[in-house]
Amino acid sequence: MIQAGDKMPQFKTMAHDGREYSSSDLIGKKTVIYVYPKDSTPGCTAEACNIRDNYHTFLAQGYQIFGISRDSIQSHIKFAQKYELPFPLLSDPDHAILEQLGAWGEKKNYGKVTMGTLRKTYIFDENGICTRVIEKVDTKNHTAQIL
Repeated sequence: MIQAGDKMPQFKTMAHDGREYSSSDLIGKKTVIYVYPKDSTPGCTAEACNIRDNYHTFLAQGYQIFGISRDSIQSHIKFAQKYELPFPLLSDPDHAILEQLGAWGEKKNYGKVTMGTLRKTYIFDENGICTRVIEKVDTKNHTAQIL
């Protein structure tokens, strides 16, 4: 589980933009990786659109933004096109990256306990060191929480 002060986990995965991204590619810029459960669901859409609407503010402050979920590349493509998302959505179908981040675990839904994606956001500095983890994400005002 990644906490403030930890290095970014090593990973390599595909994004909806057709590019392969690895953790080593992200070093050199401040990076926000936001983990979300599912494309096109109400909370995840609100979160993605809030980040989209403030994307230029992130760029102006030197951040690069990545969303990540277990959804397929095809699902990410539809989601990104429908909501005009300008940042890459990474696909982690086997939840290996989510596990490294600490964003995979027990969830309670209607009293039933299941394993699933935990909505969290990780902020890394230019050296790939985690400066902050947001555990309680406000999907409608996420940009304000990050910045």
